[in-house]
Amino acid sequence: MKKTTFAIFCLEGGVLSFNVAAAAALIPSIAEEFALSQFLVGKIIWIYMLTYGLAAFIYGPLVRKFDARRIELTCIFLFSFTNLLTALAGNISILFLGRFFMGLFGASVIPLGLILIGKHKEKEDRGKYVGMFFGFTFIASLLGLFLSGLIYWRWIFLIPAILGFVLWGVMYYNLPSFKEDATGFKFNYFKAFSDKAVLKILSYIFLISLIYHAVQQWLGVYFSTQLGLRQFTISMLITLTSLSGIFGEFFGGMLADSIGRNKTVNLGIALMVFSIFLLIFKVPLAALVLIMIIWGLGWTFNHAGLATMLTDLPKDFLNEVASLNSGVRFVSGGMGVSLGGLIMSKSFSLGFIVFGAGLLVLLLSNRLIKIKSQGG
Repeated sequence: MKKTTFAIFCLEGGVLSFNVAAAAALIPSIAEEFALSQFLVGKIIWIYMLTYGLAAFIYGPLVRKFDARRIELTCIFLFSFTNLLTALAGNISILFLGRFFMGLFGASVIPLGLILIGKHKEKEDRGKYVGMFFGFTFIASLLGLFLSGLIYWRWIFLIPAILGFVLWGVMYYNLPSFKEDATGFKFNYFKAFSDKAVLKILSYIFLISLIYHAVQQWLGVYFSTQLGLRQFTISMLITLTSLSGIFGEFFGGMLADSIGRNKTVNLGIALMVFSIFLLIFKVPLAALVLIMIIWGLGWTFNHAGLATMLTDLPKDFLNEVASLNSGVRFVSGGMGVSLGGLIMSKSFSLGFIVFGAGLLVLLLSNRLIKIKSQGG
């Protein structure tokens, strides 16, 4: 895989991720403009995530049948168009529709990125490339979050629409063909699920993603309704999770190569447990800053370690595993947002206790993640 090709996929991941995290910070502003409940507007999160998660299952097998170049050119164009639709939405129904199709067409990027790293990079370097790939998505997410506190919320969808159309042109002239990777359309999901290591990793991914998103996607509402913070402060606090996440992805990828995948994953969840229990208390702003940094580092150490584990699995079902990674993360994440909304609407303290306890159980049991992967 050429450096130019890898750079294109990093840029595509950046366009995809620009408003993923920012959407949570925008809920109060969108709700105010449409005069709707923040918990109702919060559905823009799980509508995107569930659609993304379900669509991801098809893209891994699809690139066996069709040239991945053609798939990516189609998806980035339609993803950009649906961002434009969302930016111009005149009511919440159009906004929901736009988010639905954003998830549908945006789901192709991450699986293909992992497939390419798994097939074309040596085992001892995969963590580094996984870290760089996801690190770039966090840089874009950080930028989106930062801008969400400064500009009109519609621009958070308009910007990736414009950049996506520009990137389509760059991809058209510079993205190579992947026809040699196409071997015929087939689903190896049953074969993948028959592997115990795959089942263990995916079970862990399901649980950790559900808990993370049940907390992360309602932080903006918590800061607004419980702490009385303004939009700028809310956006800056959530931005810190992406800022620390940039370092977490890059450094977490290197840790996965050096100290091992398992240790990196467990270090991440330990940091998440520590930070979520601190959120139970209504701490001062300075403490919130530190908590958000630790929370972001914990999630991305965990994420980088798990993603690198997946690239170590047998290549016979690498395509399926790459799709399952995105699919499981976003489906469980969407479920987590929905479940988090139900609990947080009753009590944020109760929500932090319940989900913090869930993280602690995962950390202490430690069984799901004790896998003899090739990388550690």
